[in-house]
Amino acid sequence: MAYIGGGVMHIQVLAEGDERALTDLRTWLGRDPGTARLPVEAVTGDGPTMSVLEALDVLLGNATNIANFAVAYATWRTTRPRGAVGGARTLVHGDSTIDIGHLSAEELAELLRRLHGDDGGVAPERPNHA
Repeated sequence: MAYIGGGVMHIQVLAEGDERALTDLRTWLGRDPGTARLPVEAVTGDGPTMSVLEALDVLLGNATNIANFAVAYATWRTTRPRGAVGGARTLVHGDSTIDIGHLSAEELAELLRRLHGDDGGVAPERPNHA
């Protein structure tokens, strides 16, 4: 991803070997009215025969984006079949890696707000050269 500034939070949701879960989540986020406009990009790596979906990069620009993502993610988790504990459960932000698969929308939003406050994963401001 390109330069991230202006208070934008960059997170990744990992596939953990379950590409289908990540593909479903990406589709869900694209259809949800609160997250449809969020920048979400697939991160792929080299697999045995072709590219493998490894993660989703998500940019959250403000508190509304954080809340909308948290609600959409928590709602998506409830649509998953019981016992489907596969991918799209791990969130990465800066140096933090957290299992979010069990969090409510409120808990996830609070976690994201705390992570956003630590400036992890946000590029420093560009130096101003006069």
